[in-house]
Amino acid sequence: MIALILAAGYATRLYPLTLNMPKALLPIDNKPIIDYIVEQIETIDEVKEIVVISNHRFAPNFFEWAENGSFKKNLSVIDDGTTSEETRRGAIGDILFAIEEKKIDDEILVVAGDNFFTYSLKDYYDFYREKDRDCVCVKKFDNRELLKQFGVAVLDENGRVLEIEEKPAKPKSDTAVYATYMYKKDTVPLFRTYIEEGNKPDAPGYFLEWLYKRKDVYAYAFDGECYDIGTPESYRSVCEEFEGK
Repeated sequence: MIALILAAGYATRLYPLTLNMPKALLPIDNKPIIDYIVEQIETIDEVKEIVVISNHRFAPNFFEWAENGSFKKNLSVIDDGTTSEETRRGAIGDILFAIEEKKIDDEILVVAGDNFFTYSLKDYYDFYREKDRDCVCVKKFDNRELLKQFGVAVLDENGRVLEIEEKPAKPKSDTAVYATYMYKKDTVPLFRTYIEEGNKPDAPGYFLEWLYKRKDVYAYAFDGECYDIGTPESYRSVCEEFEGK
Protein backbone atom coordinates (compact mmCIF):
# COMPACT_ATOMS: atom_id res chain seq x y z
CA MET A 1 0.00 0.00 0.00
CA ILE A 2 1.12 3.56 -0.81
CA ALA A 3 -0.17 6.45 1.32
CA LEU A 4 -0.99 9.74 -0.40
CA ILE A 5 -1.34 12.90 1.69
CA LEU A 6 -3.21 15.62 -0.19
CA ALA A 7 -1.57 18.94 0.66
CA ALA A 8 -1.76 20.99 -2.55
CA GLY A 9 -4.60 23.31 -1.54
CA TYR A 10 -4.20 27.02 -0.87
CA ALA A 11 -6.51 27.28 2.19
CA THR A 12 -7.68 30.79 1.32
CA ARG A 13 -10.35 30.72 4.04
CA LEU A 14 -7.54 30.59 6.60
CA TYR A 15 -5.86 33.80 5.44
CA PRO A 16 -3.72 35.40 6.79
CA LEU A 17 -2.46 32.22 8.54
CA THR A 18 -1.86 30.45 5.24
CA LEU A 19 -0.51 33.31 3.14
CA ASN A 20 3.03 31.96 3.53
CA MET A 21 2.43 28.61 5.19
CA PRO A 22 0.44 25.57 3.96
CA LYS A 23 -2.40 24.49 6.21
CA ALA A 24 -0.88 21.04 6.77
CA LEU A 25 2.18 22.62 8.40
CA LEU A 26 0.24 24.77 10.86
CA PRO A 27 1.08 23.58 14.39
CA ILE A 28 -1.27 22.08 16.95
CA ASP A 29 0.38 21.79 20.36
CA ASN A 30 3.76 22.68 18.77
CA LYS A 31 3.58 19.97 16.10
CA PRO A 32 2.48 20.36 12.45
CA ILE A 33 -0.90 18.87 11.55
CA ILE A 34 0.76 16.63 8.96
CA ASP A 35 3.00 15.06 11.62
CA TYR A 36 -0.05 13.64 13.38
CA ILE A 37 -1.21 12.15 10.06
CA VAL A 38 2.20 10.60 9.34
CA GLU A 39 2.32 9.08 12.83
CA GLN A 40 -1.04 7.39 12.23
CA ILE A 41 0.03 6.12 8.80
CA GLU A 42 3.18 4.66 10.32
CA THR A 43 1.07 2.36 12.51
CA ILE A 44 0.10 0.44 9.35
CA ASP A 45 2.90 -2.02 8.57
CA GLU A 46 1.64 -2.63 5.04
CA VAL A 47 2.25 0.99 3.96
CA LYS A 48 5.52 0.98 2.02
CA GLU A 49 5.80 4.66 1.18
CA ILE A 50 4.21 7.99 2.08
CA VAL A 51 3.83 10.54 -0.72
CA VAL A 52 2.96 14.15 0.11
CA ILE A 53 1.45 16.09 -2.81
CA SER A 54 2.13 19.83 -2.67
CA ASN A 55 1.53 22.74 -5.00
CA HIS A 56 4.49 24.62 -6.44
CA ARG A 57 4.01 27.64 -4.18
CA PHE A 58 4.39 25.66 -0.95
CA ALA A 59 6.66 22.86 -2.18
CA PRO A 60 9.77 24.46 -0.58
CA ASN A 61 7.98 24.43 2.80
CA PHE A 62 7.27 20.71 2.48
CA PHE A 63 10.74 19.87 1.17
CA GLU A 64 12.25 21.59 4.21
CA TRP A 65 9.80 19.82 6.55
CA ALA A 66 10.61 16.43 5.00
CA GLU A 67 14.35 17.05 5.12
CA ASN A 68 14.24 17.93 8.82
CA GLY A 69 11.78 15.22 9.81
CA SER A 70 12.44 11.78 11.23
CA PHE A 71 10.17 9.16 9.70
CA LYS A 72 9.87 5.40 10.07
CA LYS A 73 8.81 4.93 6.45
CA ASN A 74 10.11 6.15 3.13
CA LEU A 75 8.58 9.61 2.58
CA SER A 76 8.71 11.83 -0.48
CA VAL A 77 7.20 15.17 -1.52
CA ILE A 78 6.05 15.85 -5.07
CA ASP A 79 5.23 19.25 -6.59
CA ASP A 80 2.08 19.32 -8.73
CA GLY A 81 3.29 22.45 -10.56
CA THR A 82 0.34 24.73 -9.74
CA THR A 83 0.77 28.21 -8.28
CA SER A 84 -2.69 29.53 -7.45
CA GLU A 85 -6.26 28.67 -6.47
CA GLU A 86 -7.26 29.30 -10.09
CA THR A 87 -4.73 26.86 -11.59
CA ARG A 88 -4.94 24.06 -9.00
CA ARG A 89 -5.51 20.51 -10.21
CA GLY A 90 -8.09 19.64 -7.55
CA ALA A 91 -7.81 16.76 -5.08
CA ILE A 92 -8.74 14.06 -7.60
CA GLY A 93 -6.45 15.62 -10.18
CA ASP A 94 -3.65 15.50 -7.62
CA ILE A 95 -4.33 11.85 -6.79
CA LEU A 96 -4.05 11.00 -10.49
CA PHE A 97 -0.92 13.16 -10.76
CA ALA A 98 0.70 11.20 -7.91
CA ILE A 99 -0.36 7.83 -9.34
CA GLU A 100 1.25 8.65 -12.67
CA GLU A 101 4.28 10.54 -11.29
CA LYS A 102 5.16 7.69 -8.89
CA LYS A 103 3.96 4.93 -11.26
CA ILE A 104 1.77 3.48 -8.50
CA ASP A 105 0.50 -0.03 -9.13
CA ASP A 106 -0.65 -0.89 -5.64
CA GLU A 107 -3.37 -0.25 -3.08
CA ILE A 108 -3.55 3.36 -1.91
CA LEU A 109 -4.50 5.16 1.28
CA VAL A 110 -5.59 8.74 0.61
CA VAL A 111 -5.69 11.28 3.46
CA ALA A 112 -6.49 14.99 3.27
CA GLY A 113 -3.42 16.79 4.64
CA ASP A 114 -5.50 19.22 6.68
CA ASN A 115 -7.37 16.48 8.57
CA PHE A 116 -6.71 16.56 12.29
CA PHE A 117 -8.23 13.40 13.74
CA THR A 118 -8.11 11.29 16.88
CA TYR A 119 -9.28 7.91 15.57
CA SER A 120 -6.99 4.98 14.74
CA LEU A 121 -5.95 4.54 11.11
CA LYS A 122 -4.78 1.03 12.00
CA ASP A 123 -8.32 0.08 13.09
CA TYR A 124 -9.61 1.54 9.83
CA TYR A 125 -7.05 -0.49 7.88
CA ASP A 126 -8.08 -3.69 9.69
CA PHE A 127 -11.70 -3.02 8.67
CA TYR A 128 -10.57 -2.44 5.08
CA ARG A 129 -8.64 -5.70 5.07
CA GLU A 130 -11.60 -7.59 6.53
CA LYS A 131 -14.02 -6.24 3.90
CA ASP A 132 -11.44 -6.53 1.08
CA ARG A 133 -13.23 -3.70 -0.73
CA ASP A 134 -12.70 0.02 -1.29
CA CYS A 135 -13.49 1.92 1.91
CA VAL A 136 -14.33 5.36 3.21
CA CYS A 137 -14.59 6.55 6.82
CA VAL A 138 -17.78 8.08 8.19
CA LYS A 139 -19.29 9.55 11.35
CA LYS A 140 -22.92 10.10 12.35
CA PHE A 141 -24.24 13.59 13.13
CA ASP A 142 -27.54 14.83 14.48
CA ASN A 143 -27.00 18.32 13.08
CA ARG A 144 -28.56 18.38 9.61
CA GLU A 145 -27.17 21.83 8.84
CA LEU A 146 -23.65 20.61 9.56
CA LEU A 147 -24.20 17.60 7.30
CA LYS A 148 -24.73 19.92 4.32
CA GLN A 149 -21.00 20.69 4.45
CA PHE A 150 -20.02 17.03 3.88
CA GLY A 151 -20.55 14.18 1.52
CA VAL A 152 -23.47 12.23 2.98
CA ALA A 153 -23.75 8.43 2.67
CA VAL A 154 -26.70 6.07 2.79
CA LEU A 155 -25.56 2.61 3.95
CA ASP A 156 -27.08 -0.87 4.14
CA GLU A 157 -27.06 -2.91 7.36
CA ASN A 158 -23.55 -4.23 6.59
CA GLY A 159 -22.02 -0.80 5.97
CA ARG A 160 -22.03 -1.02 2.18
CA VAL A 161 -22.54 2.32 0.48
CA LEU A 162 -25.91 2.54 -1.29
CA GLU A 163 -25.74 6.23 -2.10
CA ILE A 164 -23.40 9.19 -1.65
CA GLU A 165 -24.15 12.82 -2.36
CA GLU A 166 -21.54 15.55 -2.00
CA LYS A 167 -22.74 18.55 0.08
CA PRO A 168 -26.48 17.89 -0.35
CA ALA A 169 -29.06 20.61 0.20
CA LYS A 170 -31.29 17.96 1.81
CA PRO A 171 -29.20 15.21 3.48
CA LYS A 172 -30.76 11.74 3.13
CA SER A 173 -29.02 10.32 6.20
CA ASP A 174 -27.09 11.32 9.32
CA THR A 175 -23.81 9.82 8.04
CA ALA A 176 -21.03 12.23 7.03
CA VAL A 177 -18.15 11.12 4.82
CA TYR A 178 -14.59 12.17 5.70
CA ALA A 179 -11.64 12.55 3.34
CA THR A 180 -9.72 9.40 4.23
CA TYR A 181 -10.03 6.56 1.72
CA MET A 182 -8.56 3.13 1.12
CA TYR A 183 -8.63 1.86 -2.45
CA LYS A 184 -7.89 -1.56 -3.90
CA LYS A 185 -5.17 -1.99 -6.49
CA ASP A 186 -7.68 -2.52 -9.31
CA THR A 187 -9.41 0.77 -8.43
CA VAL A 188 -6.29 2.89 -8.94
CA PRO A 189 -6.50 2.95 -12.79
CA LEU A 190 -10.09 4.20 -12.50
CA PHE A 191 -8.85 7.66 -11.48
CA ARG A 192 -7.67 8.10 -15.08
CA THR A 193 -11.03 6.85 -16.37
CA TYR A 194 -12.88 9.26 -14.08
CA ILE A 195 -10.88 12.27 -15.29
CA GLU A 196 -11.04 11.26 -18.96
CA GLU A 197 -14.83 11.14 -18.71
CA GLY A 198 -14.77 14.84 -17.85
CA ASN A 199 -15.85 14.53 -14.22
CA LYS A 200 -15.09 17.13 -11.52
CA PRO A 201 -11.45 16.96 -10.39
CA ASP A 202 -11.73 18.87 -7.14
CA ALA A 203 -13.33 17.38 -3.97
CA PRO A 204 -12.15 13.78 -3.44
CA GLY A 205 -15.70 12.75 -2.53
CA TYR A 206 -16.78 13.21 -6.14
CA PHE A 207 -14.69 10.21 -7.15
CA LEU A 208 -16.33 8.12 -4.45
CA GLU A 209 -19.76 9.31 -5.61
CA TRP A 210 -18.83 7.98 -9.07
CA LEU A 211 -17.13 4.81 -7.84
CA TYR A 212 -19.84 3.25 -5.66
CA LYS A 213 -22.07 2.87 -8.73
CA ARG A 214 -19.38 0.67 -10.30
CA LYS A 215 -17.85 -1.22 -7.36
CA ASP A 216 -18.77 -2.13 -3.80
CA VAL A 217 -17.61 0.50 -1.30
CA TYR A 218 -17.82 0.02 2.48
CA ALA A 219 -17.94 2.65 5.22
CA TYR A 220 -15.88 2.50 8.39
CA ALA A 221 -17.63 4.31 11.26
CA PHE A 222 -14.80 5.68 13.39
CA ASP A 223 -14.59 6.33 17.10
CA GLY A 224 -13.03 9.67 17.88
CA GLU A 225 -13.05 13.04 16.21
CA CYS A 226 -12.00 14.54 12.91
CA TYR A 227 -11.73 18.32 12.80
CA ASP A 228 -12.35 20.50 9.77
CA ILE A 229 -9.91 23.35 10.22
CA GLY A 230 -11.35 25.77 7.70
CA THR A 231 -11.20 29.18 9.38
CA PRO A 232 -8.83 31.02 11.76
CA GLU A 233 -11.50 30.68 14.45
CA SER A 234 -11.80 26.90 14.08
CA TYR A 235 -8.00 26.58 14.06
CA ARG A 236 -7.69 28.55 17.30
CA SER A 237 -10.45 26.44 18.86
CA VAL A 238 -8.65 23.16 18.06
CA CYS A 239 -5.31 24.56 19.27
CA GLU A 240 -6.87 25.57 22.59
CA GLU A 241 -8.58 22.19 23.00
CA PHE A 242 -5.40 20.17 22.42
CA GLU A 243 -2.79 22.40 24.01
CA GLY A 244 -0.69 20.30 26.36
CA LYS A 245 -2.32 17.02 25.32
